[in-house]
Amino acid sequence: MTKTLKCDVLVIGTGIIGSMAALYLQNAGREVVLLERGEVARGASSGNAGILAFPEIIPIPAPGIMKKAPRWLFDPLGPLSVPPAYAAKIAPWLWRFWRASAERSFRHGLKSLTDLNRLAAMEMAHVAAMPELSHLVSKTGTLDLYDSEASLNAARRDWDEKESAGFTFQRVGRPEIEELQPGLAPQFRHAMFSPDGLQVSDPYDFNRAIFDLVIARGASLRKGEAERIDAVGESTIVTLENGDKIDADRVVIACGAWSRKLVATLGSIVPLETERGYNTTLSPNAFNLTRQLYFNDHGFVVTPLSTGIRIGGAVELGGLELKPNFRRAEAMLKKAGRFLPGLKLEGGKQWMGFRPSMPDCLPVIGTARATPSVIYAFGHGHLGLTQSAATARLVTQLASGEDTEISIDPFRPGRFS
Repeated sequence: MTKTLKCDVLVIGTGIIGSMAALYLQNAGREVVLLERGEVARGASSGNAGILAFPEIIPIPAPGIMKKAPRWLFDPLGPLSVPPAYAAKIAPWLWRFWRASAERSFRHGLKSLTDLNRLAAMEMAHVAAMPELSHLVSKTGTLDLYDSEASLNAARRDWDEKESAGFTFQRVGRPEIEELQPGLAPQFRHAMFSPDGLQVSDPYDFNRAIFDLVIARGASLRKGEAERIDAVGESTIVTLENGDKIDADRVVIACGAWSRKLVATLGSIVPLETERGYNTTLSPNAFNLTRQLYFNDHGFVVTPLSTGIRIGGAVELGGLELKPNFRRAEAMLKKAGRFLPGLKLEGGKQWMGFRPSMPDCLPVIGTARATPSVIYAFGHGHLGLTQSAATARLVTQLASGEDTEISIDPFRPGRFS
């Protein structure tokens, strides 16, 4: 026998976007039910590097990217790759990615990410000040390392854009690098240092703490997978795979890489793809790591978490069905061992997760065209944690019928229609 649950706001997904949206909605006086198909807070953000990367405002599809892309795409261990078995399926997405790399589109994406990440920094400051969460966020500083002076100089435009957006950096040489992170291989003599770099102690712990706080304040959790969404009169009905229904005044779709299939039931065709992210987490005492390290010429990052040292990055556009290629994680781990002599490589735990990714590197934030009671909040790529609080603010304003803090036109669901 099927059951129908009536609620104020249904948030689909308990990842960092869904949990943060639930927190903000609750703070605005809304009654929230969360729906989760799998394990709470174990989505893509649970395995990220834990970095609050507000200065990351440069869209990946930048002018000139397609000169590098052919070399990357067909290197199974490159920073951006496509498994041969998935190449034909992702071709339309890659075409849109190429179009987004045109100068005009790039400038539009740059401004949009700048606006969103500035808002994200302000909103996350409020979240990090909450007594229940403040112990999970710290300022460690970020060190962006380059193989050569020429390599850093080639990235000068990106750093200038970040500086123009109000983010603070300083160029450092080998003496400062050795002071900021003792034990780095001597090849690293050129870097950019951000003293304001923030991170969470562990992304799963942070996500879970927000979820637990929301539940403690009166929200409820429903387990199950949303199969379709229908507008019936003034009601929005979410049907679960077991036949049960949830009748909600507002629905927030924040189920990451699984969102595309669900929004299709509302008639929305969204070019959402899956970045398969890989990492290895070593024991906390594997190395005396003082801060976040970006190895920019190699496409990966090393972060000191409370749960261990995490080595991850790179992008594999491989969908939801293919088996993991953990050679990618092993390649990054091997390089980390060279770059951090003395790093204890044994006993690491490998992970692969599905990042929801749009071809222009902008998330989807907005209401469904035919059903404005349904709010989309997905497609943040590798910036879900970073942009979570800003997205939650915008979602809450949409749910309340208020003007949004920033223009959400760049993030509208139908921008590729």
